[in-house]
Amino acid sequence: MSVGAASGPGVTYSVARAILRPALRITSRREWSGESHIPAQGGCVVVSNHISHSDPLTIADFVDAAGRRPRFLGKAELFDIPVLGDLLGAAGQIPVQRESEHAGSALAAAVAAVRRGECVVIYPEGTLTRDPDLWPMLGKTGAARVWWQTRCPVVPVAQWGPQELLAPYGRVPRVWRRPWIQVLAGPALELSPADPPDFRALTISIMSAVSGLLADLRHGVAPTSLFDPRASDLPRTGNPRKNQSRAGRDPS
Repeated sequence: MSVGAASGPGVTYSVARAILRPALRITSRREWSGESHIPAQGGCVVVSNHISHSDPLTIADFVDAAGRRPRFLGKAELFDIPVLGDLLGAAGQIPVQRESEHAGSALAAAVAAVRRGECVVIYPEGTLTRDPDLWPMLGKTGAARVWWQTRCPVVPVAQWGPQELLAPYGRVPRVWRRPWIQVLAGPALELSPADPPDFRALTISIMSAVSGLLADLRHGVAPTSLFDPRASDLPRTGNPRKNQSRAGRDPS
């Protein structure tokens, strides 16, 4: 019997939260702000930068603390892993077939979830950032398309510190460090409802907002343009260290 057959999404989520929340408290320290920007009810989209394979746990904990149950769009490969795949499916997470003609089914599922009043978490970058300095890069247009179809609040969130707990593409968490994990949410974005929509421009606005929040967390200055992996020789997915390049800043 699969996990999903044994329990509903609410039960599975509650069990996962009961296990993971104490684990996060033990292995890291947190500094969060802006949770009140996440709507207390109604459909919404939370967008975030992606710097570590551990940071979905951070965002899930942050959104949960705001009183919402997050529903993630996650790469389909995770759903193929025994036990983990069952858990993700049972908890109502949405698989994404990246770089394929089937990616649109995840978008439809996200739109349906928002219309049901759920909080959907989207990483517009679609993978860990390829930016050499871990700034947000140019995103895919999925979040903008969900907004266009639902006109729901889109809340930008930046996080910094998960990469100290688990390095990008690392396999062993550095739990002895107990790093500070910082998360900052900003107000819902005021996106332009131009018709026809310019999804690329909307996505640049979304990622620029996330980049600005990250600059606040890092006490630095964000790059004037977003790193564009399509303009580099980096692979679309997987560990970019196998073929590094610093080219690729988006001129927009």
